[in-house]
Amino acid sequence: MHPQHLNLLLDLLAQPTAPFREEHIIACASHVLEQANVPYFSDPVGNLIIGATSRAHYLRRIGEKSTEPLRVFIAHMDHPGFHCVEWLSSDRSRGRLKVLWHGGAPVKHLAGAAVWLADRHGWAGSGTLRKVTLIASKRTIHSAEVLLDTPLNTPATSLYGGFQFRAPVWRRGKKLYTKAADDLVGVFAIVATALEMFGTAKRRAASAPPFIGLLTRAEEVGFVGAVGHFELGWLSTKHRPIVCVSLEASRTLPGAIVGKGPVVRLGDRRTVFNPDALKVLTDLAEHVLPGKHQRRVMDGGACEATAATAYGFPAIGISVPLGNYHNQGFEGGPDCAHTEGPAPEFVHLDDIAGELVLCRALMQSNLPWGDAWHKQRQALQKNLRGYRKLLNP
Repeated sequence: MHPQHLNLLLDLLAQPTAPFREEHIIACASHVLEQANVPYFSDPVGNLIIGATSRAHYLRRIGEKSTEPLRVFIAHMDHPGFHCVEWLSSDRSRGRLKVLWHGGAPVKHLAGAAVWLADRHGWAGSGTLRKVTLIASKRTIHSAEVLLDTPLNTPATSLYGGFQFRAPVWRRGKKLYTKAADDLVGVFAIVATALEMFGTAKRRAASAPPFIGLLTRAEEVGFVGAVGHFELGWLSTKHRPIVCVSLEASRTLPGAIVGKGPVVRLGDRRTVFNPDALKVLTDLAEHVLPGKHQRRVMDGGACEATAATAYGFPAIGISVPLGNYHNQGFEGGPDCAHTEGPAPEFVHLDDIAGELVLCRALMQSNLPWGDAWHKQRQALQKNLRGYRKLLNP
């Protein structure tokens, strides 16, 4: 991976984030885009849109009369975490907070687990979980108390947090361990691709590439940012084809192993994806990453391709296999004290590099979006001709 790409990736992974508290990811990505003169703006939901400077510019991009599909790359800027809702004592020196959890989480070995806290200014402190209650299904955390390591003199509702480990991100060989790879790796891939698509003087002088990046909020609680964007109706004004491409860090599964390459995601827990667009992606992967990619229905969770499908847009997905999904110690490793207890997520640099290759490949012009199965159909017709005489003995 190019050193500049690696620095951007590490910078994003080092930022605090939680559902509805994505401001530091937005600030980090916006700074990089601004420095490279890449167009971007925020939609009314607070999502970051890359590839246009305003709603009017976005609508012009969508309204262009072209047979070349607009690729809408989607990744979310949040990760499961908690919001602080109140101090549990009028004496803040005692440092006890009530918190509500948003998104998935481990449900075992939680008492005494270390957590970080942040606010809009940055990192704010640390503490430990106690008195944890789970939701009715027992699948994730509902609420808890946080006992602070040091007092904080700040309004409770300005604070949020998540599980804390030795560092926000660290490297061991080609693996990156972090408090939150899901889905900051996808955010990185979109920003890096945008820098390549828009970030040269030659490209800026030419017509805009058929690329839109949609960095969304609050995916972990039901695709809230993506749904909010689709509800705006902007994409429905299209005069050109649209293909949505979900980029995710998805739970490692048999046939989707960390370090074996990015995954052509055939579907998620809720649906399979568009077969025509998937054929384009599959053929590209076999061409640009032969033997270095994987292909699977990633049904360990759902992704924003499901939301796009629900709104009638053709959708495909690329996944980076993710260890210890949602900080659950399924695969163990450093800073995982107990199986299925809190643990850092981890990803592999080769998988991320491969994801960038696939994103670049998807931006090639004149891909067979309109008839992706043409060659396969020709092969089937040839086979039919070979057996025709046996049909009529």
